Amino acid sequence: MEKGLRRRPLAQGTTGAAIKSPQANMNNRRIVSSNYYFNAQSLMVLICLTASLLFLPLILPPLPPPPLMLLVLPIGIFLVLLILAFMPSDVRNIASSYL
Repeated sequence: MEKGLRRRPLAQGTTGAAIKSPQANMNNRRIVSSNYYFNAQSLMVLICLTASLLFLPLILPPLPPPPLMLLVLPIGIFLVLLILAFMPSDVRNIASSYL
């Protein structure tokens, strides 16, 4: 992993700018930009969201259970997706003709 970061000795009469390629500059930018995955604003949003998930259940009163008809909807969606997942398919009918 360290092999790509080693510097080569400069030949006589050449400058460092003449040896650097555009691809090397792109690699340097990619390394620098990957160090900062979250900026300050997104980090604050994540911290506030985490705090609300931790403290709001302790403060708010418990909710009554939902009506039975509202529980049928997600179970129905789950069953339809389960049936579609295990349904055999013919790949020749799925593949498009222009490929």
